[in-house]
Amino acid sequence: MGRAAGETVEMRGIQLGHSPDSDDAFMFYGLAEHKVASDGFTFDHVLRDIQTLNEWAREGRLEITAISVHAYAYVADRYAILTHGASMGDNYGPQVVTREPASVEWLRGRTIAVPGTMTSAFLALRLFLGAFPHVVVPFDEIMPYVAEGKADAGLLIHEGQLTHHEYGLHEVVDLGKWWYEQTDGLPLPLGVNAVRRDLGPETMAALSRILKASITYGLEHRADALAHAMQYARGLQTATADKFVGMYVNDWTLDLGPKGERSIRLFLERAYEQGVIPAPVTVDFVR
Repeated sequence: MGRAAGETVEMRGIQLGHSPDSDDAFMFYGLAEHKVASDGFTFDHVLRDIQTLNEWAREGRLEITAISVHAYAYVADRYAILTHGASMGDNYGPQVVTREPASVEWLRGRTIAVPGTMTSAFLALRLFLGAFPHVVVPFDEIMPYVAEGKADAGLLIHEGQLTHHEYGLHEVVDLGKWWYEQTDGLPLPLGVNAVRRDLGPETMAALSRILKASITYGLEHRADALAHAMQYARGLQTATADKFVGMYVNDWTLDLGPKGERSIRLFLERAYEQGVIPAPVTVDFVR
């Protein structure tokens, strides 16, 4: 039977947490601008830095959230990972930089400014370097922090991977390249979208389809999605923002596939084996 004239349909509200970054904005352009069907849901876009989203995930605060793969180790009981929306470093990724050219050996024992201890970049650096002295600095302040001599080195995420030369900084290691070489060509898992388990399988699958449609729409309408994303590009030139978006919104984002899923599992397995996380992690994916 059809609905009576004037009858309203109750929409189910979903809080969707993601970072105020150009790549996340590009990914969710289709949803934010109502370009894709929301299938009975309304989405409240909650914009916070990834460290905050990682902390909130431990409380189960949001129904869907961007999260660091590292942080997923602590919330796997509450959330499953969506097979789309991931940021994967395909032979590139977070970088350690210094004021002067330096070797990896020089880094050992030096204080490194990091964007948060629950970030995947931090976990990757722990796997690479072992334990090291560090200081937590907001990700967008690390480059000047290192340039001013407040730390020996800095761990860069986001667009700093492309712009650190503007501060006269030098790359010591690219952790995405290192992981690619260590794993016979796997991409470095950095961020994923996670959905709360208590929503139930049907709702989780429905939300998965909607978010995938948003990513697909952005990739198919790149110019419009990029124009939307530029409001979160933190002063980047359009060409640089386009390059950054292309690094982290691509075929891996559309679908992790078996190779992407394997890399996430391996990343967390090695984290446990090396004592960085306290327990093995069972990773569940929602398609």
